[in-house]
Amino acid sequence: MKELSTQFEEVQLVYYNKTKAIDRPKITCAKDAFDVFYHSWDKGQINLVEECKLMMLDNQLRVMSIASISKGGMTEAIVDPRIIFALALKRRSNMLILAHNHPSGALKPSKPDITLTRNLASIGEILRITVQDHLIITDQGFYSIQYEFEKGLSHEL
Repeated sequence: MKELSTQFEEVQLVYYNKTKAIDRPKITCAKDAFDVFYHSWDKGQINLVEECKLMMLDNQLRVMSIASISKGGMTEAIVDPRIIFALALKRRSNMLILAHNHPSGALKPSKPDITLTRNLASIGEILRITVQDHLIITDQGFYSIQYEFEKGLSHEL
């Protein structure tokens, strides 16, 4: 019988902040999130291809990181929840804000946009990571899906 090896690698969770919390922007409303996201967007692509980005926040609502989740064609970008939450867990974020652009310039979320937001919020509940909002972004402005949820209008879409 083969002898069981007792040699293996130890795994530890370690995290170091490179930027002090006080030096990171604080998100107090959807407009704050839009401003940070818009600044990070490639202005030459915002009206060309759809892209989805993720903003990761600490428990004080300060921006920890922004990550590009996917880049697609003119009408869609595939968003995999596993990628979103892998990044959130690795970055140890407490809250997430998702954003994607509509190259068409339309600010109204689609039914798939609403479904994605609900699904991510459900997954986030299990992991205790709040999905704070999902913004639709154009070069003319933004739309907050969370605002729509709070007003109780999402069922009309």
